[in-house]
Amino acid sequence: MVLNIGQAFKMAWRSICGKKGRSALTILSIFIGIAAVMTIVSTMEGMKAKTMEQYAAMGANRISVSVYSYMYDENGNSIGKDYFPGLYKYCSGLKDSVLGVTPNGQANATVVYGTKSTNTMEWKYDEQYNLVSGPPTQYYGSDQYSICNNLTVAKGRDLAWLDCEKYNQVCVLGAQAARVFFGSANPVGQIMKVNGNNFEVVGVYAARVEPDSPSAYQTDNMIVYPYTATRLLGGSSSTEFLVKAKDDASMKTAITEIGGYLKGIVDANTGGYNVYPENRWQDMQNQQLTMISLVLGGIAAISLLVGGIGIMNIMLVTVTERTREIGIRRSLGAQRSSIVAQFLIESGMLCGMGGIVGIIFGTIGSLALGKILFQMTIFPAAWVTLAAFGLSVALGVLFGSYPAAKASKLQPVEALRAD
Repeated sequence: MVLNIGQAFKMAWRSICGKKGRSALTILSIFIGIAAVMTIVSTMEGMKAKTMEQYAAMGANRISVSVYSYMYDENGNSIGKDYFPGLYKYCSGLKDSVLGVTPNGQANATVVYGTKSTNTMEWKYDEQYNLVSGPPTQYYGSDQYSICNNLTVAKGRDLAWLDCEKYNQVCVLGAQAARVFFGSANPVGQIMKVNGNNFEVVGVYAARVEPDSPSAYQTDNMIVYPYTATRLLGGSSSTEFLVKAKDDASMKTAITEIGGYLKGIVDANTGGYNVYPENRWQDMQNQQLTMISLVLGGIAAISLLVGGIGIMNIMLVTVTERTREIGIRRSLGAQRSSIVAQFLIESGMLCGMGGIVGIIFGTIGSLALGKILFQMTIFPAAWVTLAAFGLSVALGVLFGSYPAAKASKLQPVEALRAD
């Protein structure tokens, strides 16, 4: 007697519908695990996407360069020469591989305009720990700062090399910093007090991210001064630099050439240098997020294990209830493989239904958390959805194997005697 697959599915469906309460509880145990795993995986993918969005706003093909000294003054500050003019001139000759170079140092000056002061601005976070307000981050840069950081000027002008060379007291605001200090007014031409010194706002950069998003305070809330303003605003010679490579193919060439240049001018007895692609940090962060995702997914998967054990228990009960049916089928010539397939189809259907419900709730959970945590729409990837459904069916087959094997081993005579 050969198993009819269509008939087997019909019998499995009748069995599931015949015990609605029990079937619903069994499906519940699977869908909770599937929904949890899907939500966690999708949320972590959303976190990766948000992180990459911020990196993308900064621009691709960037090279980080640092020059450090082993010598310090009595205040613990590093003592070293200003390497930037030489590096700037050298990179200007690498037209085939380098687009720009800028210092990447930060200032910590008090900025005042009217009644607004960075001294009275507080860092504030929402309940999801997204930055929602705070004082602008202050940077030192060259005339190529915007090239290296994927910025375009929306109002006024950019920093010029003459500003650096002539020690001009000017600055350019990020889009969010302009809103913080000036609201909807045009900042260009206005004078801000920076550590008590007059600095003219000569330009405003266009926003790189959505103005109302939490990322705006991390990405566009900034003030950029000529790097020579360190003499007024404090800070030592520039030791951190950004180099913008022309394209992906030029990255290795630029790294090799800049490394060779620094090797020739940095005294190994008093200091050193590093030259590396900035996406190294992106890769490291991606790896960390992937590890966190695996750990959280593993914890959520424990509920799937519990659900699988529940499936095995229910199927053992089903085998006991249908012992006479099994005996009749065996006496009519049904093969053991047909009995095994019948019960595997039933357990697979139960878990598959739980998987479908879990996918629906997992998708809803991903959308909700995406909006709450990242202000973005997160749909589970196609591979996550397919993997979730496949895993649920596989669980049914795996944990239904023992009950199915037990059912197939029943002797027809003994099965027919069962009550």
